[in-house]
Amino acid sequence: MSVLPIQPIPFFADKDKAFWRLQTAGWAGAMMLRTMSLIANNQPLTSLVLVLIATITGFSISLVLSVIYRALITRRAIVTWGLTALILPFAVALHAFIDAWVWSLWRTDSEASFTQLFLGVFYLDATLLGAWTALYYMVNFYLQVEEQNDQLIQLEGQATSAQLAMLRYQLNPHFLFNTLNSISTLVLLKQTEPANAMLSRLSSFLRYTLVNKPSARVTVAQEVDTLKLYLDIERMRFEERLRTTFQIDPATETCLLPSLLLQPLVENAIKYAVSPQESGAEITITTQLIGSMLRISVSDTGPGLQSPTTDNRLSGMTYDGGEPVSTGVGLSNIRDRLVQAYGDNHRFETIEPVEGGFAVVIELPVERRESVEDSPETERQPALAAR
Repeated sequence: MSVLPIQPIPFFADKDKAFWRLQTAGWAGAMMLRTMSLIANNQPLTSLVLVLIATITGFSISLVLSVIYRALITRRAIVTWGLTALILPFAVALHAFIDAWVWSLWRTDSEASFTQLFLGVFYLDATLLGAWTALYYMVNFYLQVEEQNDQLIQLEGQATSAQLAMLRYQLNPHFLFNTLNSISTLVLLKQTEPANAMLSRLSSFLRYTLVNKPSARVTVAQEVDTLKLYLDIERMRFEERLRTTFQIDPATETCLLPSLLLQPLVENAIKYAVSPQESGAEITITTQLIGSMLRISVSDTGPGLQSPTTDNRLSGMTYDGGEPVSTGVGLSNIRDRLVQAYGDNHRFETIEPVEGGFAVVIELPVERRESVEDSPETERQPALAAR
């Protein structure tokens, strides 16, 4: 028989309910202590009426104080503590006056004067209301600090999400402009079938980028499918000059990584390895497990770091008429996304293999989605599988 999971509810989740619980428990405890004191001093049981009245009086006065303190706690410290120092003695004196008056009515045979009774109960009432005041401020200041921490965490999360969104959205315009220019060229050349095919693939690719949140993580298999769709679009521009090889370890297919992480790496390789060479270049995408890390490498057979545009490639900058222009899709974009997503728990390295060319190596902590549900964010798009 399955057992329903029980999630504990924080005590201060409902502040009003928590206040009444503490209020009732505190004054009930005070009443119990005073009752035990009467019994220990062999006082008649009828004196319990006096204890009950004193407890009700303290309970009522503390309710009035809670209303006042609630208004004071949001003020400046000097106002809060200054007015508290004035109000608390008055509340204690009122409590002591009522207690002494009740005692004088109940114990008519007592030789003690009203002043003596008043002074006799004043210290006890001062202790109770003073402790109550201290606890009230302690609890509420604690709750204020917790709320501020929660707000800070929420704001940090929103800032991280916004940063991830900004970095992800930088990927689309650059690629989109290049593709639209290619389609425009095909249309001008009256090559309608290639233009239509390119538009169809572009539509499928953009649909994928829209249904996935900027901070979403997808499986390696999904990312590879999307990458193949992107390469199909680019292959219509470069034809046989663009050659690709995928070496995907089956054990890595269910591992998670930020969506569209590999597309700018491949675009970078196309721009600096395939495009400048008449013979084109071969791009190899490899994934494998290294202990508890997922290693991804994207390499090409281009000129590597011997190219005069090496600095541009590493920084994601191009030059238009001598002026630097940021493309927003350079390797720096990927590096920033990884820092936002994983902090220091990742590796990002650019290397020049011995055999030549250029390679980017990324290592991420292994994370898996046990069961990929059929949802817009996780399912493979039909267009990806129908190539």
